[in-house]
Amino acid sequence: MGEPRFDEHAAVFVISVAAELAGMHPQTLRQYDRLGLVSPGRTAGRGRRYSARDIAQLREVQRLSQQEGVNLAGIKRILKLENQVDALRSRLSELEAELVERARLVRAPSMPARRLFSAGREGEIVSVPLGRRGFADPSTSLVVWRPRP
Repeated sequence: MGEPRFDEHAAVFVISVAAELAGMHPQTLRQYDRLGLVSPGRTAGRGRRYSARDIAQLREVQRLSQQEGVNLAGIKRILKLENQVDALRSRLSELEAELVERARLVRAPSMPARRLFSAGREGEIVSVPLGRRGFADPSTSLVVWRPRP
């Protein structure tokens, strides 16, 4: 069996450890939490607990601020957009997996997928629905014929 994977979303680091790992002062982490830049998990006693992902995000906030000169409002907007992109990518993966599964269920396991292709007017390859011929103008069509054995 493989090694257990570390959950990057698990909120395990207290603020002092998170601050040290991010290279910041704990007060900076508190300020970022108040501004909504990086919102750590909370314990039952309301103590902050940071995940590895939170620490990576803290480092990104610091990089954007110090190296790129982005103000905190701009950083907040960037992080929000990045989170939206991540959510959209995740949803896209789910939908792609669903399409693959539906296609698998529709097609009989013993029946191979069949597709018909034709040459288009400009020489491009065009997918043609099964049961239909390529183009209506036979003078521009290319037909491949194979005799049956």
